[in-house]
Amino acid sequence: MTTVATFEIEYTQFLDPQGEPTQALPAFALDPGALLPLYRAMVLTRQFDLKAIALQRTGKIGTFASALGQEAVGVGVASAMRAQDVLVPSYRDHAAQFQRGVSMTESLLYWGGDERGNCFAAAPHDFPNCVPIGNQVCHAAGIAYAIKLRNEPRAAVCLLGDGGTSKGDFYEGMNMAGAWQAPLVLVVNNNQWAISMPRSQQTAAQTLAQKAIAAGIPGLQVDGNDIVAVRQKTLEALERARSGGGATLIEAITYRLGDHTTADDASRYRDVDQVKQHWLLEPVARLRNYLLRLGAWDAAREEQLAKACAAEVAAAVDAYLAIPPPDTAAMFDYLYASLPTALATQADTARRFAPDVPASGSEHDHG
Repeated sequence: MTTVATFEIEYTQFLDPQGEPTQALPAFALDPGALLPLYRAMVLTRQFDLKAIALQRTGKIGTFASALGQEAVGVGVASAMRAQDVLVPSYRDHAAQFQRGVSMTESLLYWGGDERGNCFAAAPHDFPNCVPIGNQVCHAAGIAYAIKLRNEPRAAVCLLGDGGTSKGDFYEGMNMAGAWQAPLVLVVNNNQWAISMPRSQQTAAQTLAQKAIAAGIPGLQVDGNDIVAVRQKTLEALERARSGGGATLIEAITYRLGDHTTADDASRYRDVDQVKQHWLLEPVARLRNYLLRLGAWDAAREEQLAKACAAEVAAAVDAYLAIPPPDTAAMFDYLYASLPTALATQADTARRFAPDVPASGSEHDHG
């Protein structure tokens, strides 16, 4: 018998759950000035999530997917990107979108069912949220191939969940990216749950990162609760992509501390003690502990940050609630030059039964 191929999957962690370094740190992690914006971004995302859930419960937005416990994945990945790169997200990636310049008001518009929330003023080339599982991997592969054909010095970054790696779209898109040596970075947010399906029942593979081997691209794991590891390995993968080295798959190991969405009750299928154990590993406290050890943080600054983030979220909510809802007819305006008869009848009915639009500045329900 002859061995024709071997492979291994590397796992990277720089900060342990207590915020202690586990190995020599990359240069940016030695600079509080580089870390503090990342910490602020994670705290802001967590504040946004709390408010968004409250808005859903009071009917101001629709179903919402929280990023609780997974903030380091979104912030770490997006902070490694350049402005000209293209983000192709799933539906739990607002932490990354905020880093890319998407406003919280735009995000709330989206979750309120308003398509104008997909038109990002500061990130016009980034793709909107993708709710169908895994579809965005094919989109990202095509984007990356277009970037290569145009010989542009940028890359596409696709975020997806562990459940997405069980879909055919994931394998097809990753295979295309490998065959084309496309400048693509796939980041799997392995939060251990695909709604109520645990990671252990999704695949017999020892890691999700090893799925890259079949596509002929590198696959690696990082501690997804360690923002230093997430950012550093994304930086390296992006440099490889932009320099013609092709695609990379990064599996970020984290945990979904909240429900799948506001339409879910995770207590029905998840052990409470397991969740408590994962709270000890969460990313915000980990980076805070490291900053405290550096002497770059204290209780007073923590209190100031909490107030500032709460105020920023409140202002975004006020701006969202003040936006008049779209014209009911808008859903018919952008598909056909001339509406077919059946749709023209529906459009007329929609206009006749449309609710009155409240005056600008008044509170209303976008849900």
